[in-house]
Amino acid sequence: MRENLKKIYRAAIEAVNPEKALASCLSLDKGILKVCSNRKTVETFDLNRFKKIIVVGAGKATASMAKAIEDILGTRITHGCIIVKYGYTRTLFAIETIEAAHPLPDQNSIAGAKQIKQLLEDASVDDLVISLISGGGSALLSLPPANLSLEEKQCATDLLIKSGAAIHEINVVRRHLSLVKGGNLARAAYPSTVLNLMVSDVVGDKIDVIASGPFVHDDSSFSDALGVLGKFNLIRRIPPGALAHITEGAHNELNKTDDRNDNKLAKTTHLIIASNILCLEAAKQTAEDLGYNSIILSSAIEGDTREAAAWHSRIAMEVTASSNPLMAPACIISGGETTVRVMGSGKGGRNMEFAMQAASFIDGFENIMIASIGTDGTDGPTDAAGAMAHGFTMKNAAGMGLDINQYLQNNDSYHFFKSLGDLIVTGPTHTNVMDIRIILIA
Repeated sequence: MRENLKKIYRAAIEAVNPEKALASCLSLDKGILKVCSNRKTVETFDLNRFKKIIVVGAGKATASMAKAIEDILGTRITHGCIIVKYGYTRTLFAIETIEAAHPLPDQNSIAGAKQIKQLLEDASVDDLVISLISGGGSALLSLPPANLSLEEKQCATDLLIKSGAAIHEINVVRRHLSLVKGGNLARAAYPSTVLNLMVSDVVGDKIDVIASGPFVHDDSSFSDALGVLGKFNLIRRIPPGALAHITEGAHNELNKTDDRNDNKLAKTTHLIIASNILCLEAAKQTAEDLGYNSIILSSAIEGDTREAAAWHSRIAMEVTASSNPLMAPACIISGGETTVRVMGSGKGGRNMEFAMQAASFIDGFENIMIASIGTDGTDGPTDAAGAMAHGFTMKNAAGMGLDINQYLQNNDSYHFFKSLGDLIVTGPTHTNVMDIRIILIA
């Protein structure tokens, strides 16, 4: 089961390889760049009419996207700059790479954002800007307002991540603590033409949520951001500078301009080149090739991690008990992004937390194995992508003197599974389409 599990998740990750995905969406013929979706041309750009081609971007998958763009356009690229997570680089010849921190921004995040913003402001009506955006860009591309320090931005982000808020809620606040998100890079690039290519890491593939939408209109308001802080009891905990900025914005309604009618955003073409469902479909096909009856539950699973682990486990137990919704050997697959409200001081991430929660539910079911994996190769601030749990996990833990309840209370899933040898470590995958959960029933 372990070997089959590895084959399934490796195939899933390879299916959303950004280089292959971008190469399948773009083609160059006699100076005409064709942009395709589902094998249909959706836009064309005559590159001969542009004086400069500028490439910018941010995210965990952005370096691989940039490599594909350089392979396609070659020396037509004038220059560019991308921001990626430390270690998520590729060898590029025309595009500068800046490495920065994730999930909390650092000084390189700000320096890179300033450099990209300046490149866009220098672009003219005769230039083409190609934007490469992927998950992780919200932290990597960070430029807070002048009245907000990096430390305050880091603290606000950390509180939001640990609050249990969904990514779209976190990014509402991020957009309103930033000079580059919520369409602001599209405004900086005006009047140049912009092609915005994205690898989606959000439920529903909402383009304004991916990396907080630096090239996409923002429908949310400062009042919405204030509402998120209130919902998760962060009003009194968030740094005073961040709260003051959002409160003043809500009072003055600073962002009431309808972005949809803003001509500075009208010259941008958007295209998602890879998403979670492609990953899940590849996993399903591989599982079937290995002899498993397979089903995809959904690519849009979100909400509390413990609750998600509970009902995923119950479905697996139902297969064992009644062959419903399919007969064993079976593979049940889902995608999306759950949330964890962090109460302890341990080390972990939502995928390892999912697996640790599942372990307690499937205890004794020797024919069940459950894994949850981050497609970017990183789960929280760790070197693991996720973890696997099985019917023997609790027994093995007890034999090693590990009290799972203590690890759960401290949100210390990383050290729990490291002790058991059940971490899933992939290294940087150079892609990012949320998470994949794989349940095998022998």
